[in-house]
Amino acid sequence: MPLSGSELLAKVKELGDTSKSDMVRECGYVSSKKDGSERLNFTAFYEALLEAKGLSFGDGAGKGRGKGGRKLSYNTRVQFNGNLLIGKAYTALLDLNPGDEFEIKLGRKQIKLIPAGSADEE
Repeated sequence: MPLSGSELLAKVKELGDTSKSDMVRECGYVSSKKDGSERLNFTAFYEALLEAKGLSFGDGAGKGRGKGGRKLSYNTRVQFNGNLLIGKAYTALLDLNPGDEFEIKLGRKQIKLIPAGSADEE
């Protein structure tokens, strides 16, 4: 879990002259690539750092926005092949990663995706 707020500021101060890569890693802004190697999330780190220092990003630091800054519509449609596409912008908002598993619950005119192993699953 990446650090934020006062915890992030304290950790950055503690690390002092550490390299930028090590600082990003130590603060938890790391994810895994498809090949298993690590990816350092510098942008997320710097945004969290600026936010911790009190700099506001307006409407929630881009939350609810997709590629190119377009506002997310929160609507989708079934594609020609029967697939229902959610999209990267939405999975990023929920901090979902490749390989995350869900149980699909069908209700009356609704679909719920419940993370595998969660309390709601039962």
